[in-house]
Amino acid sequence: MKKNIFYLIIGFVALMLLAVFWYSVENFTPLFSMIAFIAGVIVIYVAYRRVEDYIEDERSARITEKAALRTFQVFWVSFCAFSILAVMNLLYMPRFPREYWFSRSSAVVRPEIMSPRMIGYIQLGLLCMMIFLYVGFRFYYAKKYGEWETDEE
Repeated sequence: MKKNIFYLIIGFVALMLLAVFWYSVENFTPLFSMIAFIAGVIVIYVAYRRVEDYIEDERSARITEKAALRTFQVFWVSFCAFSILAVMNLLYMPRFPREYWFSRSSAVVRPEIMSPRMIGYIQLGLLCMMIFLYVGFRFYYAKKYGEWETDEE
């Protein structure tokens, strides 16, 4: 198995663990989440043992370096933007109009955009998607720098 396939497996395991975590929180079954985490680690370990292209030369090191740097650059911007939205949502305090206090009528309150629970799930999902972003950049830079070409001399 190639390294990129291994990274994709890690991404899918992470997404499955996110789904199991969501199910465990909603149904209050923490044991299910712990068992799934241990199973996910075992799956990743077995997949790691089957990776065949361990050759690490200057070109593959450069591809890994560029992919990691671009992943970090793209991810921190999107994660920071989402976190700003989440903080603004959590700190929102509804303002009641002056008429509310004097007339005691019901005030129109803006509904909450996202619940704190949903914000947590989305942040965990973004962390899982970071793995797929890294694999995408690895594919891009491998093609750009010719990792899959044969160097016959």
